Amino acid sequence: MNLAGNDMILALDFGGTKHTAGLARRGERTWLRTAREIAPEHATADDDLEIMLRLARGLLAGERPGITGVSFGGPVDFYSGTVRLSHHVPGWENRPLAQMLRETFGAPAWVDNDANVAAIGEHMFGAGQGSDSLLYMTVSTGVGGGWILNGRPWRGQDRMAGEIGHMVVDPSGPVCVCGSRGCVERLASGTNIARRAREWLREQPERGARLRALAGGNMELVDAKMVAEAAAQGDALAWEALERGAQALGVGIGNAANLVNPQRFVLGGGVTKSGEGWWAAVRAAARATALPEVEVNIVPAALGDEAPLWGAVALAVGSEAQVEQA
Repeated sequence: MNLAGNDMILALDFGGTKHTAGLARRGERTWLRTAREIAPEHATADDDLEIMLRLARGLLAGERPGITGVSFGGPVDFYSGTVRLSHHVPGWENRPLAQMLRETFGAPAWVDNDANVAAIGEHMFGAGQGSDSLLYMTVSTGVGGGWILNGRPWRGQDRMAGEIGHMVVDPSGPVCVCGSRGCVERLASGTNIARRAREWLREQPERGARLRALAGGNMELVDAKMVAEAAAQGDALAWEALERGAQALGVGIGNAANLVNPQRFVLGGGVTKSGEGWWAAVRAAARATALPEVEVNIVPAALGDEAPLWGAVALAVGSEAQVEQA
């Protein structure tokens, strides 16, 4: 239950490389204030917490929220509010984040995986409006997914539903952070698109002239955005690195379509800004993988980079309503 008379909602997004906080009023679709900070290189869980609490306190300016919703970039047990781990930041194992935030701000708090939260946000406010079932996918530093089934979030028996980033699409592929080979995330994430491009630049010094020029000759500076830009300029090596990721993602989507057959696949995250060629490659691979009778409707997220943050608002409001109905 929210604090009497307090209609402020604090929304927090713990990302893989950046952290964002927002403050909104119940029933409104504009932010009162937002703040963002890039995490330092080799950040730990304690670093992440310090950054986020600083951002939140700055927005609150001495006040406290009525309720708090949190999007976290890693597996979360929603029902206990415990972060299981982060695949990218050490020290998050079994942290009771919801409890910590309740004690810090003196208000109810709910925490969920970033992809689940973004799915809730897109379903309520964005590209998923009007649909009864969807899979939201974030394709950024990593690849995650969140399900809406029969109009409600579906988290699964072990609260791990939607981990399409760790669906194996190439058993002989490179080793993923989870230990498996050829996962969607290991092939399709921005981190690994950039890694692939850098490896190929080293192995094939005669190729990738445009990409090398964009990086100023320093291959360590190559990131996924740079790869997409070089691909758009006609760099064949950059396009092949980008296309391989798009194909892996499309295969994962096609398999998910065969298994669950949702009305929509909503894609967000930085890699989805890689241009029409990337979207065409994703859709082609998904269509080739799915059964002919299965419709595969792949659309861009409408909330953009704010999907996790607005999803955190929707998570808090929806969770509060369920508590009050119980």
